[in-house]
This record gives sequence, C-alpha cells and structure tokens, in this order.
Amino acid sequence: MNAPFHASRAAALRDPFTAFVCDDATAEMLRPIAVEHGWAPEKVNKGGLRNAVQSLSVSASPNILFVDLSESGDPLNDINALAEVCEPGTVVIAAGQVNDVRLYRDLVASGIQDYLLKPFSADQLRDAFANAQMTISGPRLNEPSAEKPHVMAAVIGVRGGVGASTIATSLAWLMGEKAGRSTSLLDLDVHFGTGALALDLEPGRGLTDAIENPSRIDGLFIERAMVRANEKLSVLSAEAPINQPMLTDGAAFFQLQEEMRNAFESTVIDLPRAMLVQYPHLVHDAHVTVVVSEFTLAGTRDTIRILSWLKTNAPQSRVIMVANRVVNGGVQEISRKDFEQSIERKVDIVIPFDPKAASQAAKLGQPLAKVSGNARVSQPLGQLLTMTVTAVDAQNEAEAPAGGGSLLGKLNFKSFVPMKKAKAAG
Repeated sequence: MNAPFHASRAAALRDPFTAFVCDDATAEMLRPIAVEHGWAPEKVNKGGLRNAVQSLSVSASPNILFVDLSESGDPLNDINALAEVCEPGTVVIAAGQVNDVRLYRDLVASGIQDYLLKPFSADQLRDAFANAQMTISGPRLNEPSAEKPHVMAAVIGVRGGVGASTIATSLAWLMGEKAGRSTSLLDLDVHFGTGALALDLEPGRGLTDAIENPSRIDGLFIERAMVRANEKLSVLSAEAPINQPMLTDGAAFFQLQEEMRNAFESTVIDLPRAMLVQYPHLVHDAHVTVVVSEFTLAGTRDTIRILSWLKTNAPQSRVIMVANRVVNGGVQEISRKDFEQSIERKVDIVIPFDPKAASQAAKLGQPLAKVSGNARVSQPLGQLLTMTVTAVDAQNEAEAPAGGGSLLGKLNFKSFVPMKKAKAAG
C-alpha cells in the first residue's frame, strides 16, 4: 500500500501541531515538549486515535499529528481510517503498547513517520518531532526542471576491483557539484556496496526495505530513504547481512529507478555486472552506460562480452568506455592499442593510477573527483561528466520533431513531474 500522507505546499497555512492521547502521563510529557517547540499546549487532546479521526473529519489537519493507538483494537485499519481524513502533507507520529516488528513495518508502510513504543522517554519524543520537522521544512529533493531533462547513467565494472564504484561516486558528485543537478546515487551492490561508505555516510535500511516491500516505493519513500551527502547529492545504498539473501524479481529496482527519475534531475546507478544477467531491464532506460575496465587480459575478455551484451540489450544507451588505473609510462599487462583492437572500439577516457589521491579520498570519506588535486585525474573525470550530459542532449536533439521553435519547447517533460505532485493533485 502506498503511503497516504504526502508533502504539500500548503503546510505553512495549518496548525503546526496537534496530539490525541489516551492517558494523562503521555499528555503531561507532551505538553512541555510542545511548549519547547513553540506549540500551544492546549493542542494536546485526550481521546486517542478515534477522537483524532472524528476531529480531523471536520477540521484542517496539522503539520505534525501525534496519535495514541493504545486503545485501538485494530491499529492498522484505524490508521487507514485516519488517512482518509488527513490532508496531504501531514506528518504522523504514532505511539502504542504493542511491541511487534510486523505491526511497526505495516504502520510505516501505511504512511506514518514513526511509531513510539510505550513507555518512551522525553528525548525519544524530541527526536521524533525533530525528524518530523526535517520532513516538513528541511530541503526537499530537488524537482527536475524542463531545462534539465533527466539523465540516467549506469556504471558497470567489467570485473571486481577495477574501480567502477569509485567512478560512479565521483560522477554522481560531479553531477551535483559541477553540473548543478539534483542527483541520486543508487548502489545496487546490496551486500557489499560502498556508495555510502565512500561518502562517509551510514547507508540506512532504505534499499533493503525497498527490496523486501516493493509496494512501499513511492515519492515519499524516496524522500525518507535517501541519505543526503550534500544539497545536491543523495545516496541509496545498503550493507545487508551476508547471511540474508535478497530474494527479488527486480521489480523493486525498476520502481526505484522510476521514482528517482521523478524526484531528481540525474541518477547514477552503480550496477554490479552480475545483475546484468538477472535483471537486464535495469539498463533499458539508461541514457549512458559507463563501462569501466583495466588493461588486463581478463578485463579485455569481459569488456568484449559486456559490450556485446549492451549492443543487444541496451541499444538506446550511449556506451562510454573508461580505462581506469592506467600506469603512465609503466608496463601494462596489455597495451592500449591491443586492448582497443580486441574490443573493436576506442577507449573514450583514460584515468591514470594515482594511489595517493585514492588513499586520501578513502581517509576523508570524499569522492576522488573532489580530493584529487592532480589534473591528470580530475580532468578525465570532468570529461566523463561532460560526455554523460551531452549524450542526453544529443538524444533529445535526435528525437525532437522537425520544425521551428526551441528544442526545449518541443520536448515532452510530463514524465519528469514528481509523483508526489501528481498524487497531491489527485
């Protein structure tokens, strides 16, 4: 079930806070904390969830709604009844006495922000309100604009250890920092991904929750699950337990791509090569596929195989061939000339081996493109950014109808409207 509570631009016109509680102890805890936040203590009402449904059916919903489920015989159905009377944009925090992980997940999936198990502390309550305020007033995921059609780039390493994740992280960072695009980095190595680690972030449970519950994936889920690296870059990564196989038909990955397309101007997918076999649809919408290899015999063989696969399965995608960790003036296992002859195409970008910059990036938890003061490394990464963005521009020009007028005026940007807007409008 998709979450019924969605962001709204009318949030500033409502009461900031209302609570409906079942007992005096909870009310007495809530009132001073409400005063701390500048909210009226009389907005803490007795009556629990049933009173909340009755009251909100005849009055406007607040920005933050606290509801007590302690007297509810069927919390999930009652929350769904609450959703029917809540306006878009309400952030709901629930509290109750049932300690059940399944209930918690079902409630969060239904659209509430948090569920506090009684008895909870004042600090837990403050944390819940702080998160709710961030959801309302914090920086939103930037909405794609007509001037910037969505760019989707998949980065594939032909073998493990060639540095594809490093390049994916740098490309995503450059998309935001240099191209000024709101960008999502989707790291699909669910058990051993380094997308969050490379940016010194905790990955969270967003990706694993999406795989386990694809029906939860919508615009609001994306907004809550993504971990922000900076104003322009958000990351969805995971460190799933290695004794926990991720059983999925790939529908969750496709839905994630769809929602990211709606919420961001660019998406960079760090795509493990093994996933090409199981989920070929992951590259069907990629404008650009960055294939990363090294000048080695095994790298050459696997590059040939992946390029052939892409020609069949992703003919719409522009392939950018990147040779990484190239030793300048040193002995390579295979020369560039022999590599290019074997794969029957030119290498587009050569990134030199710079262990000092790589080590510094790892220590600082920053992308290689940010910490590298060496133009020999930063320049080809900048070239990769340019090639990625211009590939989409070239595609749009090729697809634009003939005739006068501007190119941007001819493009159909309806597909870039955020899903949460559509739902709110509905």
